[in-house]
Amino acid sequence: MLMMSFIGLGLYAVPRLQKETFPNFDSSEVQIVMTYRGASAEDVEQGICLPIEDALDGIQNIEEVTSSAQEGFASIVVEIDESADLSTALNDIETEVEAISDLPDGAEDLFITELNRTDSVMTIAVSGPIDPDSLKDYCEGFKQQLKRLPGVSLVEIQGFSDRQLRIELDVEALRRLGLSAETVAASVRSQNLDLPVGTIESEHEDILLRLVEQKQTPQDIEEIVVHGVTGRSEVRIRDIGRVVDGFADAEQEAWIKGQRAGIIQVNKTRSQDTTKIAAVVREFVEKEQQRQPQLDITITNDESELIVQRLTLLAKNAWQGIVLVFLVMWVFFNLRLSFWVVMSLPVSFMGAFFFLPLIGQSLNMMSSVAILMATGILMDDGIVIAENIARHVSLGKHPMRAAVDGVREVAGGVISSFLTTCCVLCPLFVLEGHIGKVLRVIPMVLLTTLAISLIEAFLILPAHLGHSLKAKDANAPRGLRAKIDGGVDWVRENVFGKVIDWAIRWRYLSIGLSIATFIMAFAMVAGGLVNFVPFPDLEGEMVEARVLMPQGTPLSRTEEIVRNINDAVARANDRFPGQPTGDELVRSVMSKFNENSDAGESGPHVATVSIRMLEPDVRSTSTAEFIRALREEVGQVPNAISVTIAEAVRGPAGRAVEVLFKSDDLQVAQSAAQETQQWLSEYTGVYNFNTDLRPGKQEIRLHLKPDAVALGLNVQAMASQLSTAFQGAKISDIQAGLDQYEINVQLEPESRNTLEAFLDFQFILAGGIQVPLQSVADLEMTYGWSKISRVDGWRTVTLTADTDTDLVNTTKLMSGFQSELMPQLVAKHQGLKISLGGEAERSSETGSSMASLFLLGLFGVYAILSFQFESWLEPLIVMAAIPMSLIGMVFGHMWMGMDISMPSLVGFVSLAGIVVNDSILLVLFLKKERSEGKPSHDSARSASRLRFRAIMLTSITTMVGLLPLTLEKSTQAQVLIPTAVSIVFGLLSSTILVLIVIPCIYVVACDLGLIRSDEHESSSPA
Repeated sequence: MLMMSFIGLGLYAVPRLQKETFPNFDSSEVQIVMTYRGASAEDVEQGICLPIEDALDGIQNIEEVTSSAQEGFASIVVEIDESADLSTALNDIETEVEAISDLPDGAEDLFITELNRTDSVMTIAVSGPIDPDSLKDYCEGFKQQLKRLPGVSLVEIQGFSDRQLRIELDVEALRRLGLSAETVAASVRSQNLDLPVGTIESEHEDILLRLVEQKQTPQDIEEIVVHGVTGRSEVRIRDIGRVVDGFADAEQEAWIKGQRAGIIQVNKTRSQDTTKIAAVVREFVEKEQQRQPQLDITITNDESELIVQRLTLLAKNAWQGIVLVFLVMWVFFNLRLSFWVVMSLPVSFMGAFFFLPLIGQSLNMMSSVAILMATGILMDDGIVIAENIARHVSLGKHPMRAAVDGVREVAGGVISSFLTTCCVLCPLFVLEGHIGKVLRVIPMVLLTTLAISLIEAFLILPAHLGHSLKAKDANAPRGLRAKIDGGVDWVRENVFGKVIDWAIRWRYLSIGLSIATFIMAFAMVAGGLVNFVPFPDLEGEMVEARVLMPQGTPLSRTEEIVRNINDAVARANDRFPGQPTGDELVRSVMSKFNENSDAGESGPHVATVSIRMLEPDVRSTSTAEFIRALREEVGQVPNAISVTIAEAVRGPAGRAVEVLFKSDDLQVAQSAAQETQQWLSEYTGVYNFNTDLRPGKQEIRLHLKPDAVALGLNVQAMASQLSTAFQGAKISDIQAGLDQYEINVQLEPESRNTLEAFLDFQFILAGGIQVPLQSVADLEMTYGWSKISRVDGWRTVTLTADTDTDLVNTTKLMSGFQSELMPQLVAKHQGLKISLGGEAERSSETGSSMASLFLLGLFGVYAILSFQFESWLEPLIVMAAIPMSLIGMVFGHMWMGMDISMPSLVGFVSLAGIVVNDSILLVLFLKKERSEGKPSHDSARSASRLRFRAIMLTSITTMVGLLPLTLEKSTQAQVLIPTAVSIVFGLLSSTILVLIVIPCIYVVACDLGLIRSDEHESSSPA
């Protein structure tokens, strides 16, 4: 009944589990955003970033404050300590920031929000033979229809800027009438209102009063009276300009297949299921395409495809592992016993699926690999209990009595083994760092599955064996099984027996060889024979070409570059014909302007080209190969700051190369960044260099002349007229159905988009007097920075780059930088601080955390074993199995041609709790043999032989359970295989060495008198 309950609960839970690629974790960042229209990056830094940073100083639990000051815009990201309550921190930040009283007058639109609360599900491009206005209207309707679908709530439209009714004034007409743009804006604003004006509170009812005089069409706005002159007719907007109904920013556009496109982005909250949302959206898109054949509705990115592929792959490996484990069990045991022992696997899996959401986890790559790891590990307890029950049946006991006695006899050892595994895995629940948050899922899910298997082993398995086993099942084996048992016994006595006898005879040499092998394995990693990478490369299907031109580059030039990149994509695609499916490698190409995730800037000088390739498992070309080909086809782009070609999404490790240079003097930081870039560029395979300190637009600074005040022109009036003329003044917002847009007043483009027009500007004084700009203001031409970054109060320049892992090892590269160049730079540039981000920072943070938590776990294991053995030395002998497993892990990675990574280390740490179990039983048998009066060396020989079959069986079942994943060739499994390799090869080496070296260590301890000799032990030499 209990078994059926676990299976039923699991089957109920599986369809309802949230499915995703990597586990999500709660946000620990708060973003503060504020606009300061027309201000330079330096002005934004001084006026907004510094006051907000000062306000944040007194708030507790802040880990890091990162500020970004750009033209007209400030963004401050506050990282909160993971252990702190984010809601409390958010409230504290809101209170302190909103209390700032010295922000500039032009600073507005303050937003304080949590970061990273949504994830992408699907991107849809809509294009066709229709004008941009109609295309946007269609996309708005498309969006509303999507939001009516079950589970779909977060949909946004990209590729269009906000609609705007723009009053563009003729400067010559204004001068004839003595009008300024500011005066026109005030006139329109005063005659374009929609607001409540009061309430009539009568005896019978209350009546609301509202003044409605809001113009919403270009025709109505053109009829607004602006100025009346005695003896002349009224002056209307149409007399001094025109009203344009269009988009606020021309550079906010997207292309698909060379056509203007609207982009529909479907997102989800952290608690929603990507696959379920994608399924309903995909069905809707197919039907909508049939209804709108004149349009091209293309899914350019579907996150659910890779999720389904990866989870299907893991399910396949799990079932293969279960079948292999069953076959191994069947070789050593009868059918009934094998069946019920192997049944513990699906029972434990189903129970784990039910408990996943209860422990806050989803079905993702990390939780799935934990369950796969359990495929082999779970068998240990079941085998021990089943084998002991079968032994009691062979003594002639009734099967139910044998089940009770058999479980009682080994319960202490099984529980002790589980507790040692808990000691190793539990500390990993609090792994630190971004990588650690992803990897901590493995021990959490693995331990949950093991706990369920323990329940199954104690309560379900004995009951089934008690009912199904018969006395004849314990009879001497016959036929094939007898031959197999005979073969195993022959190997034990004639192969392994001779090896163990030789090892114990030459025990000091044996231990020395083991230590030398361990040192060799360690040196292979330290010396680079086996490399370390923070996280394995994971093949995706999206590649991006991110264009960054100098600020001030016109949209037409950026469009030309994007067209060239689209042509280069076609040529790169032609390099890789003959894909296995017969399809072309590139499925779609989408271009978006005003967007570049590397630059952190917006404007006509940035763009991103997104290339979607075939799924990794149905193509013969790797992402790295395509990127190399595309880089060659694009070549050097004249005058470009950077054209970065890389995968669209980075893994948990972050950017391959990221170095932060901090100094109060930006020139010092920039110089150090340039020297570092030069040093790194000498290494083959390092490319896509980029720094976040770049020249901004040319800036004209105006200083009021002393004579200007005498003319009645002050700084405020001067700023107001210039701002309205060149930046534009907002009149009002208009709500038209679901669309909201604004009315804006400014000079026509011909009168504001050239330096000559600016220098010819006339200020309008009282009475219509016109004063040339240059007669009342001195002009200063300067250049500023496009963006100023700050980290924890320091001005910071960040250098980033990507690496081709086939050509260079990033870990070695950054280690070389830290030891060679970094000390020289710090010594050369006074006041310079250098720190590493990206892969180096995240791997260091998680690695140091894992090391300290592993040591804590080992201390727990030692405490438990000390209590069990009532000795301080014997637990250390048992734990000697752990470094022995490291030998196999290192040699296994070398033999498989793989780098060691963080998942490899998680596999090794998890393995530590497994290998100790075999060692425990071996030492217990050693002690038992000695208690019978045998010499230590004879006890060692006997114990190794007695435990040979059981240790080999538990190890083989664990290894074959993970063998399908270890040998998996799919590109989607590459991030999971290192964990399996660590366990399989680590267990292989530790199994052999435990049976040989642990007895040697025990005998040597007896030789040295560290373990009290039994009074019956003879003094004869080994």
